[in-house]
Amino acid sequence: MSVQGVNMAPHADNDVQNGGSAAPVSKYHSATTKGAIAAENQYAAHNYHPIPVVFSRAQGVNVWDPEGKHYLDFLSAYSAVNQGHCHPELIKVLTEQAGRLTLSSRAFYNDVFPVWAEKVTKMFAFDMVLPMNTGAEAVETAIKIARKWAYKVKKVPQGKALIFAAADNFHGRTVSLLYASSFFLFLTGVIDDSDKTGIDDGHLSVS
Repeated sequence: MSVQGVNMAPHADNDVQNGGSAAPVSKYHSATTKGAIAAENQYAAHNYHPIPVVFSRAQGVNVWDPEGKHYLDFLSAYSAVNQGHCHPELIKVLTEQAGRLTLSSRAFYNDVFPVWAEKVTKMFAFDMVLPMNTGAEAVETAIKIARKWAYKVKKVPQGKALIFAAADNFHGRTVSLLYASSFFLFLTGVIDDSDKTGIDDGHLSVS
């Protein structure tokens, strides 16, 4: 498959022009598309229904499966890799940092997070920033902040706070966010109190 006129991460052009090839196999990687899908279906919980394409290696917008078949990644991990797969500058700093300090929990301080937080708050003119790993965590945190503001600042009576979400949306896979999303009809053990509010969809009552 030939791709022309596509902006790719540096060094992506050579792989595309050469047609790509199957990635080297190790004990940590599935050797075939069929084998990868079969093993995941057998050993991993079925909380997702992936497209039947196995990513084996990638560069820029280009992705290859274990057999070397070439694809273009238009999903970009839900925008998490908008910069392109395996961008050399990101690989460089990730490798350097992993060799210096792999991970620290928020139970400790580290010397990178405060520098990042200062940069982000100044860039976007925020007072403070709270990063999250997933979109679901971000929405859950927003609900918690709104709830606390309602009770402490707005003086909403205890147990009377209401959270509203737009219809026809998807915020995440936690129980509360599924209920706030258009998928709440698939849940059991939750109460639809739209008869109290006159709103059919996207209403979540929290106390």
